[in-house]
Amino acid sequence: MPTTCALCRRIVPDETIDDPQVVQEHHLRPEERATSPTVMLCRPCHKQIHAVFTNEELRDTYETIDALRSAERLADYIDWIRGTKKLDIRVSRGDRTHHRR
Repeated sequence: MPTTCALCRRIVPDETIDDPQVVQEHHLRPEERATSPTVMLCRPCHKQIHAVFTNEELRDTYETIDALRSAERLADYIDWIRGTKKLDIRVSRGDRTHHRR
């Protein structure tokens, strides 16, 4: 059964789900994994979220999928990813997330 990414809302086709990492569980409160609600994300969206936000920001400001979808820092990315079939992307952490982890 195909999976829909909770962030970009792209459908991940059945034939790609053989790759165990193409769809990933994202903890909305990453530092509270045992009790955190989770959502299923395609690999690019999961990578992008963790490249753009610190765990503290995710916990304090972006602890719902709606908050992530409306985040200004993800707007251009979401517009772009919705128009592609890519299931693997390269991301680099900005200085703000790299040094604050």
